[in-house]
Order: sequence, then C-alpha cells, then structure tokens
Amino acid sequence: MPVKIRLQRHGKKGKPYYWIVAADARSKRDGKYLEKLGAYNPNTNPATVELNVDGAVKWLQNGAQPTDTAKTLLSYKGALLKNHLAGGVRKGALTEEQAEEKFNAWLEDKAAKIQAKADGLSEAEAKAKAEALAAEKAVNEARIAAAAPVVEEEAPAEEAQASSEEE
Repeated sequence: MPVKIRLQRHGKKGKPYYWIVAADARSKRDGKYLEKLGAYNPNTNPATVELNVDGAVKWLQNGAQPTDTAKTLLSYKGALLKNHLAGGVRKGALTEEQAEEKFNAWLEDKAAKIQAKADGLSEAEAKAKAEALAAEKAVNEARIAAAAPVVEEEAPAEEAQASSEEE
C-alpha cells in the first residue's frame, strides 16, 4: 500500500486550514487517512504549523512519500532533518546524543528566526500605525487652520460695523 504524507483541507471557503496526514495514495484528498500528524494554518502571519515530528519521522522511515507542500512543512518543522540524523545513527556515523544535540541546536536557531520575523512584522505594523496617525493629525490641523481664518475674518468685520455705527 503506497502511503503519502499530504495535506487534507478543512476550514471554510476562502479560509483554508489543513491537517497533515499519512494516507493511502489512492484515497480521496479529504477522505480516509491512516494517521493525523499535525495541522497547518496559512491564514496567520507567520503561518502556524503544528506537527508530531516523531510520528512524521516514523512514517518517513517506513517509506511514506511526502507531497511537495508537505515536504516543505516537514522541512520547516525539522522532521526531515531528524529523519536524516536517525539515518546517521543507524549507520554509526553519529551517536544518539550527538544527533539529539544537533536537532535541538537547529530547533533553537529556527525558533529565533521565527521570533525575529514576528517581531519585525509587529514593528512594521506599529510604524505604519504611527505614520497613519501622523498623517491624520496633519490633515486635522490643516482642516482646523482652514476653518480658523473664517472665524477671525467675521470678528473684524463686526468690529468695523460697530465702529461705523458709533460714528
């Protein structure tokens, strides 16, 4: 039975949400699956990926073939790296501890990159808000300045009428 690791679509129209599943290659896209490995939400920025890395590695070692998008997500979460390191342990190139140490170092580096992107996005959003607020203040000040001379012009005209009436 050929097994694929692929995405199964859920969510409503225009708001996709995917499950990452191991399924028989002959089953329908949203049909029966063998095991749910995680979830992928492309609607958030950065995209949210939840993955059972050990389950994905187990399926990869048993011969499951990921689709292109699933392969990208497995790589993003480190399942392909962990599978690669497990192959090195089987061949004797690494010990289990060395492989675990490399994987944990990679995870920390990846988490730092994701946090940096999230911080950059929030910083850009705050900057855009500040610029919008400054532009709005400038428009309001221009509007007030345009309205203020009209009021001042009426007052001298009234004084002129009052002084002409007194004479």
